[in-house]
Amino acid sequence: MSKRNFAFLALFVALAAFAANPKYVFLFIGDGMSVPQRMLAEEFSKQIGRGPLTLNSFPMNALTRTCSANALITDSAAAATAIACGEKTKNGQLGVTADKSQNLESCALVAHRDGGKKVGIITSVTINHATPAGFYAHQPSRGLLYRIGLDLIASDFEYFGGGGFSGQHDKKDDEQYKGNLYDLAAEAGYTVVRDRESLLALPADTPKALALYREDSLPFAIDADPNQPSLAQFVAKGIEVLSNDAPNGFFIMTEGGAIDYRGHANDAAGNLREVLAFDDAVKVAYDFYLQHPEETLIVTTGDHETGGMTIGFAGAGYGLNLMVLGEQKCTPESFQKKYQKAKEANPALTFDEFKPVFTEFFGFRFDGDEKNVMFVKPNELQDLQQAFDNGKVGQACKLLLQSKAGIGWSSGNHTALPVYTTAIGCGAELFSGIIENTDIAKKMKALVIAE
Repeated sequence: MSKRNFAFLALFVALAAFAANPKYVFLFIGDGMSVPQRMLAEEFSKQIGRGPLTLNSFPMNALTRTCSANALITDSAAAATAIACGEKTKNGQLGVTADKSQNLESCALVAHRDGGKKVGIITSVTINHATPAGFYAHQPSRGLLYRIGLDLIASDFEYFGGGGFSGQHDKKDDEQYKGNLYDLAAEAGYTVVRDRESLLALPADTPKALALYREDSLPFAIDADPNQPSLAQFVAKGIEVLSNDAPNGFFIMTEGGAIDYRGHANDAAGNLREVLAFDDAVKVAYDFYLQHPEETLIVTTGDHETGGMTIGFAGAGYGLNLMVLGEQKCTPESFQKKYQKAKEANPALTFDEFKPVFTEFFGFRFDGDEKNVMFVKPNELQDLQQAFDNGKVGQACKLLLQSKAGIGWSSGNHTALPVYTTAIGCGAELFSGIIENTDIAKKMKALVIAE
């Protein structure tokens, strides 16, 4: 017996000795979500009357290291492999050992094969993106998106929900091309649905479902409209489908992938809205837990921190005005498009004529009480005017709003900050202390097959 197999067996025996086997297992991963993202969203949520985050209320918690096999700062592929499979790999690699010599088994696969559980993989971004792929794919590069899609179909997992196939569903120049991924999924027995109405109408007795929206990620939460499916709705439908005729229960991994995107963009308002949408999905699982408290485990974590978010900004001193982040009504990128359309419709558009749009989408005040935190001071007015003239209003509005709120950023990329893991339910006591991200998979594997 190899040392690795012996170590896993020893862990399995130790955990099984005092941890019951949860029938229903939820794993939630906030991509790019560490302590600052959770705390910002928590404080904002309380201030708007929504209350504390459900994911922060769970009784067990662990500070979790995130480094990959070759870097202190991990990427999402290596982090997903660690969380899913229990072994470190190099950045960019999915479901394989660091030297690429062996495929690794994810806790989802173990739950499916050895635990007899149905499996669901859900994300707010594309379904063949790094984090969801870590639970079903084995590829030397996260960029092999078409092949990752083939791995998805080959997994035979019962439910996939979220964004589409990253535009790689019909990549005919790939050496392994076998056909359009949606067609191949249908041929493999998946019921393929592509819109909100079909998702909500999906029968509970559907044997296998591929419920994907658009050809890309779900729209950002801050840009959302009522006609798009939410992450919470994908989770609710997943529970419905996977609960049907499931004597051994299910395993569901859900990713809040766009938290990372808004971290890369250093967009605090967009970021916290993604965390709130993620928490809404956790609430769906928590409501299920309340109905099955002795049989359910929920674990929430992050794969890494993105952006180096700081709650506190030099320009704001010791003051924080987090409520002003609620004034932002769209992403800076969407606002930039509104500006461009306005200029195309009226090339002679002036800054003064555009001021009401600044107010509508970012809450800036250009007259009235100068003590109002949203009042635009002379130096700020000059910056906005310059941004308007240079055609870069989205970035300028974002920076101005965040300076008023008191939020800072140190990077446009990932950082080495540890993340926060919380858990509740059957087996939750195993997720405490200071742990490695690989420990999550090791504990999960033991729990999903323990008797």
